[in-house]
Amino acid sequence: ADVSGQMRIAVFLMALFYSGYVMGLELSGEPVQPITPLPVDFRKAALGKQLFFDVRLSRDHSISCAHCHDLKERGGADGLKHSFGVDALEGSVNSPTVFNAALNFAQFWDGRAATLEEQIEGPVTAHAEMAASWPDVLKSLAADIPYRNDFLRLYATGLTVTNIKHAIAEFERTLVTPDSRFDRYLLGDKLAISAAEKHGYALFKSYGCVACHQGRNVGGNLFQVLGVMADYFADHPGENSTSRGRFNVTGLDEDMHRFKVPSLRLAVLTAPYFHDGSAKSLAEAIRTMSKYQLGRNIPDADVRSIIAFLYTLPGRYDGHALEPEDREQMIFSPSTEAP
Repeated sequence: ADVSGQMRIAVFLMALFYSGYVMGLELSGEPVQPITPLPVDFRKAALGKQLFFDVRLSRDHSISCAHCHDLKERGGADGLKHSFGVDALEGSVNSPTVFNAALNFAQFWDGRAATLEEQIEGPVTAHAEMAASWPDVLKSLAADIPYRNDFLRLYATGLTVTNIKHAIAEFERTLVTPDSRFDRYLLGDKLAISAAEKHGYALFKSYGCVACHQGRNVGGNLFQVLGVMADYFADHPGENSTSRGRFNVTGLDEDMHRFKVPSLRLAVLTAPYFHDGSAKSLAEAIRTMSKYQLGRNIPDADVRSIIAFLYTLPGRYDGHALEPEDREQMIFSPSTEAP
């Protein structure tokens, strides 16, 4: 019943979006576009959900995918500067949200995986993450008769590495977050967001944030150098190999410090920010981006307005709104205006 209900909701929302009514709205030309559910085999997604929470994908059966991607409290991330894997090993990069990852044009900060299925290879076998081997994972799961039967029922080839990856990826394709207040605004409900939030969106566009953060995912669809207008890495010492960004994939000089632009859809839930987790708050992240990407100083009042807009972006998942009730408290020095 749960699966059929999700299918009905998905069909309804997709039909609504693709109707001539929606496409004719005056807001349809905006740089940010509404999210719609993706086509999904919900039977395979249900199997993938079990795998997503299964600790047997890790070497010592201590952590699952959900260890770094908390779907309930942390917006699909873990709230840490760097994630910790088996044996409490600390990783070298900030864990991005898994929500709306299916909308990204590539996976990982450096874009080294083209698909969700390719991305799954990384965490399962990485030494500082789950540190498993696929033969061991297959052996462990094959001992579970219900798992074996489910794979045989859903996949002609049964329990294989390829099918494990596909099932998890199919579940991740359900982790989109439609029906945000901002999406409802784009779809014609002009009362869905406040005047202050509309002003924040106008500033988000006028300052040039939409040059990188646009589309359905408000990001996730291009690579950009971190430090266009100033040298970010000179001001943030302690560089490690992950700080090279896309260069690690292509070896091209122009890709040094180039990263996939992150989605802002769940930004209000996924502090700290950037590949290195160096920004602890939205206010700090906005000021950092304004300096290093835009080459300007955004006044505190405008920072607050942009944050107000960002709070309209989380949608709904599993029948619940993801927008947090508590708003970030900005800290100002005595020389700046009070909040």
